Amino acid sequence: MRYICFYFQVHQPMRLRTYRFFDIGLNHHYYDDYQNQYILRRVADKCYLPMNQLLYELIQTFGQRFRVAFSISGVALEQFEKYAPEVIESFKLLANTGAVEFLAETYSHSLASVISKDEFYSQINLQQEKLQSLLGVKHSTAFRNTELIYSDQIGEYVADLGYKVMLAEGAKHILGWKSPHFLYYNVRKPELKLLLKDYQLSDDIAFRFSNRDWNQWPLTADKYVDWLNNIDKNHEVINLFMDYETFGEHQWKETGIFDFMRALPSRVFSHSDYEFANPTELTEILQPVAPLHVPYPTSWADEERDLTAWLGNDLQEDAFNTLYSLRDKVLQTNNPDIFKDWLYLQTSDHFYYMCTKWFSDGDVHKYFNPYGSPYDAYINYMNILSDFITRIDNILSQQADAEQNVNKKQKDVNINKTKTKNLKTTNAKETVKKNNKKDDIKLTKKQLEIIIKKFTLKELALLSKQLPENIFNKIKEQLDDKQKDRLEKEKEKIIRPRKDSIEKVMAKFKEIVK
Repeated sequence: MRYICFYFQVHQPMRLRTYRFFDIGLNHHYYDDYQNQYILRRVADKCYLPMNQLLYELIQTFGQRFRVAFSISGVALEQFEKYAPEVIESFKLLANTGAVEFLAETYSHSLASVISKDEFYSQINLQQEKLQSLLGVKHSTAFRNTELIYSDQIGEYVADLGYKVMLAEGAKHILGWKSPHFLYYNVRKPELKLLLKDYQLSDDIAFRFSNRDWNQWPLTADKYVDWLNNIDKNHEVINLFMDYETFGEHQWKETGIFDFMRALPSRVFSHSDYEFANPTELTEILQPVAPLHVPYPTSWADEERDLTAWLGNDLQEDAFNTLYSLRDKVLQTNNPDIFKDWLYLQTSDHFYYMCTKWFSDGDVHKYFNPYGSPYDAYINYMNILSDFITRIDNILSQQADAEQNVNKKQKDVNINKTKTKNLKTTNAKETVKKNNKKDDIKLTKKQLEIIIKKFTLKELALLSKQLPENIFNKIKEQLDDKQKDRLEKEKEKIIRPRKDSIEKVMAKFKEIVK
């Protein structure tokens, strides 16, 4: 038995508004809300809603035999919440069938994996939390990086997070003579399995489907299944990875793309030995055949299948490096508005718009490109970044001032505490001196007799609280046993003696011993 793995990428960036030099420092809103809403609603009506309904109907028809997988960026999920909540409901419906797997990816659909492991991890966790909160799905064990970006190092990062399988591009310069129709594994972390895109069969649907100049046009389900059947019988899995917007947006409904997709599963089941499976399932069904060595990052973009679509010129490199140099400062601000903009500005589309070369899938990406040239995209982005940097610096400066004020107040408190402590020490020393003076008192026999004669037992009880123990014991020795017992009872009665009573007793005592 052989398998087909359908995977769809769902992503919409937060598109930036025209932001001029004179806006810097005055306007901190960077996004084209009108265009974001317009495009999201348009794609929802043309693609997400009708295609989700079609997939749901296919699952209802074929049950668990028909299966697909998605990854949805966090910024796309945010826009669904804001502009098209019914799209979230339609994805929930698919999730509840049990036939759809939702993969992990970066929240911002960013390039964080090639520059910051910590930011990469942070965004994966954010995306999974968002997905779980909106769709109720558990955290996935399958991972798909932005634009299928993969390397040995990135695979190691992903494996360290506990993921079992990762999707990647079946690039010719990496595979050489090998086929993408098998399960592979990461050369550093063998526990991470790799599913490789068959770009030929995927792009037949995603890019060439409506091209009337293509020698295979029109593409039908029958023809496509025939192609699948012609693949070597020993090959185990055909990975068909593509943008979800292929259906209804890149390839309009009028091209027959929905009819093709509706007919495909039935034709597969009736005229081939293929079954549909999701990424995680395939790691349990198939055994990896070999390690895949990818020393430099690959992607599914352009003919080179590398990162030059996003980081191929000085404009892109400057914008990218300037942005990520801010990460530590962004975290120090602890400001939710700064953090939100930080996420949105990382979206890979912003760097894609700065690309200065032509490539095979360029027409698709220019479809929603709001800029007249890559230089316009760069200038607009850097203006926004200048304002963003100013905001960060202002917040950190305010925090530093506030911290300085707190430190000053704490210093004043410490000074007052020191003064109080010194005062207490001085008072304690004075008390010791007084006590020493008390200890120096020597009572004559005559004085003892006068004290016993003139002091009541109650007065003696008060006196016992003021005199050193050794001095009072001499007075106490002059009493008989009965008087001593009564004295102890009087002492027990004394809880909070009045100040004037104490002063009167002490004055009387001093008069005798003078």
